Amino acid sequence: MSDEVDAVIERVRERVTPDEDERSELQAVAARLRERAEAAITDLPVEARVVQVGSTARETWTAGDRDVDLFVCFPADVARERLEEYGLDVGHTVLPDGHEEYAEHPYVKGVVEGYDVDLVPCYDVADATAIQSAVDRTPFHTRYLDEHLDDELAGDVRVCKQFMKGIGVYGSDLKTRGFSGYLTELLVLEHGGVRPLVEAASDWSPPVRFDPEDHGTVEFDDPLVMIDPTDPERNVAAVLSARQLATFQHYARELLADPRLSLFEPDEPVPIGAGTVRERVAARGTTPVALVFDAPELVDDQLWPQLVRSLSGLTDALDRYGFDVLRAETFADESAVLFAELEVAERPAIERHEGPPVHVRAHAEGFYQKYADSDAVGPYIDGDRYVVEREREYTTATALLESDAVFDVALGAHVESALEAGYEVLVGGEIDTLAAEFGVELARYFDPKP
Repeated sequence: MSDEVDAVIERVRERVTPDEDERSELQAVAARLRERAEAAITDLPVEARVVQVGSTARETWTAGDRDVDLFVCFPADVARERLEEYGLDVGHTVLPDGHEEYAEHPYVKGVVEGYDVDLVPCYDVADATAIQSAVDRTPFHTRYLDEHLDDELAGDVRVCKQFMKGIGVYGSDLKTRGFSGYLTELLVLEHGGVRPLVEAASDWSPPVRFDPEDHGTVEFDDPLVMIDPTDPERNVAAVLSARQLATFQHYARELLADPRLSLFEPDEPVPIGAGTVRERVAARGTTPVALVFDAPELVDDQLWPQLVRSLSGLTDALDRYGFDVLRAETFADESAVLFAELEVAERPAIERHEGPPVHVRAHAEGFYQKYADSDAVGPYIDGDRYVVEREREYTTATALLESDAVFDVALGAHVESALEAGYEVLVGGEIDTLAAEFGVELARYFDPKP
């Protein structure tokens, strides 16, 4: 089996390694962009330098990727508002058809000669521990890996990235919460190759900790810890979720047990239609519910944490009111959806409500007096406690979701505003209308894989 694993890795390596023409073209485009940025800097009242960063600078990009990341490094004493102003000036000069996006501060993104280009301002600090914004670390990452990755390891990084793309765990955006490029590079470097990394990962027992430069004792409460070799106070794997780490471990074992090229190829499901959705709902005998509303106009890294927070708040409320959430997901495109599948759709008109033990006098008397003259059944004593059977506030999940109680749960700020503007509640087979926009997401939901 060992030879088969190596054979698959080698075949993938051949596929994902850019040829000389691709390398030359990309670097020529990057050089022209760098020259334009340097020319734009001469019009500014401060000095700055331009550096190429990211996988294309480190020779770890996979064939077909067309990304160029340029950072404009400004003196550390430049005021933050001036850094943003100068950075956007350079960005729009280099990328006149580009648009502004926002990470910790604004930057310009555009397309040049078929390449996706990010032009990002940062501070030119002495070392990564002196950063003034998160992006200031990036040039140090490039320098560190330039010094430690040789051609063989760079090739293994490409294979590992392709494996992670194939199994859906590559990307440190807040929707994916997977492995960043830098984390992947450090893991391959730490283990001396992709094969040793996969073998080790198959036996990991989180939390797993790596400290390449033996920085010391800073503790992190994350399933995987990779201390940034350029910044001892940062965990490179902070974004990585426990779910994505477990997924990587699962498929690491799959690769070793049954090595095959399909593990390196993303498996996008065929979108399902409305009829199939209705069939799946009927067969499961559960009650799916969905809140559907206009997606807030936010970048993904701002939108998805709010959607996840809102979904958690909503499912907590559904569970608290007795509707027993089996599974839940959130989807977003033009619309946004908070989706939950319920084991219980309707509850009795009354609910049991236990009070304190009778011997806890102050609380017990307060409970008794509250309900003694109410419409509730009781109070009576069961065991050593007062108990009442009172009218249930919501007997159906639909009633709950259509009430103002939705706004009492923990919602993301922009999601709450979007819901206040109006939302639709879909119940049971009505969710078939989601298939038009979210057929792929529903296919994944009804046929989940690791």
